[in-house]
Amino acid sequence: MKRSKNVGKRFFLICLTAVLALSLAGCGNKSPLDPKNPVSLTVWHYYNGSQEAAFDTLVEEFNDTVGREKGIYVQSYTQGSVSNLESAVRDAIGGKVGADAMPDIFSSYADTAYEIELAGALADLSGYLSQEELDQYVDSYIEEGRIAADGTLRIFPTAKSTEIMMLNRTDWEPFAAATGASLEDLETIEGVVATAEAYYEWTDSLTPGVPEDGKAFYGRDAVANYFIIGMQQLGVEIFQVENGEMTLHTPKEELRRLWENYYVPMVKGYFGAYGSFRSDDVKTGDILAYTGSTASAMYFPDQVELDSGSHEITYTVLNAPVFQGGQNYAVQQGAGMVVSKSDERREYAAVEFLKWFTQAENNLQFGCVSGYLPVRKEANRIEKLEQVIADRGLEVAPKTYDCLSILFDGMEDMTLYTNKSFQNGSAARKVLEYNLADQAAADRAEVLEAIAQGESLEEAAADYVSEAAFEQWYTSFCAALNAAAGR
Repeated sequence: MKRSKNVGKRFFLICLTAVLALSLAGCGNKSPLDPKNPVSLTVWHYYNGSQEAAFDTLVEEFNDTVGREKGIYVQSYTQGSVSNLESAVRDAIGGKVGADAMPDIFSSYADTAYEIELAGALADLSGYLSQEELDQYVDSYIEEGRIAADGTLRIFPTAKSTEIMMLNRTDWEPFAAATGASLEDLETIEGVVATAEAYYEWTDSLTPGVPEDGKAFYGRDAVANYFIIGMQQLGVEIFQVENGEMTLHTPKEELRRLWENYYVPMVKGYFGAYGSFRSDDVKTGDILAYTGSTASAMYFPDQVELDSGSHEITYTVLNAPVFQGGQNYAVQQGAGMVVSKSDERREYAAVEFLKWFTQAENNLQFGCVSGYLPVRKEANRIEKLEQVIADRGLEVAPKTYDCLSILFDGMEDMTLYTNKSFQNGSAARKVLEYNLADQAAADRAEVLEAIAQGESLEEAAADYVSEAAFEQWYTSFCAALNAAAGR
């Protein structure tokens, strides 16, 4: 009888333990939301035009469906531009007089997010996503968001981009027919430079009575990307970051290749940069091709407008060129969304919205308008893109469709890269963006002045493209980069 009582007691304790475990597990998974008392969230972003409209459409759909079911209401506001958004966030964090309250969610690039993380203002998103959920996203996108000192997630990937080349095919064809130039020549950066020189000489030959009036063939947006990705292609990580500490790598020979394949053709007029963006330069007929963000494809013009009149053009989307013999690295860019540190209820609700927004179908719907790449692995396939277009009856601009499809087709062969965040990262990137580009523009102006005085292009440019000129630039560039990085 005694044995029976002990067995019964042990059985009772086992059952009680199991019930308590199930109860506690249920409490751990219970949503802190209450549909009868919905939480209202604000989202700040920098989208404009069709991108803003597409985002707002998805926000409305969320509010009417999942948001209503779970008790979440999202309000979105554009700040007009990235710089305006960053200023508004800094004003909110600093408590500036007249500043709006900190939003619950806002778009942010990694460098800005890192700055805000150091101020202790970002929520840790790791606890709101299971490993299974994290595994659904492109690995490098998640890794980019782990900017906290302990490696926890602070940036939720929502829409990404890389770079492509856009070409005015209409005006390319007579040049190609006359010179034998081919699209294959544009696969390498060196090939682009050689093609640009041939284009300059061909356009110069069309007006034999006017010497040295050749036209530029190519330009690029985001010169900083040229440095970061170009060096990566050549086997050098210019900003190597470990445990928040950055080591700067500026080997001379690799930087010489970058100088020779950007500064030299800029000074000689083979490359050009005239308007705010290179798509503007295609529209004015100043260049035929450029490297820019996937999101810029929608801005590629349908016609060239000259003083003598305008004409319609067609386009070709190509992969961004890679250094000859280099590894096929491509830039990984595009702002993610961060969540302001608040309380469990608001943070949980914010992540629920971001999870919904990045579901393959919703993310692709946004990408079809914006030109951004979706962030989940399953969505980066042409078959999924076409399924979403058909299921939702979407009208996709041909340029955007061609841009997405060529990238999906080549995604397996490229490695997306972005440097990790570090203190003073924004200042260091500005040196990459402006140091060489500004000098090239100033020196090109002096070369043009010398040509106007009767010198040939080779005579006018000789001093600027010499070994001494490179050495002088290299020394000043390294000093400026070290100073900006706080070295």
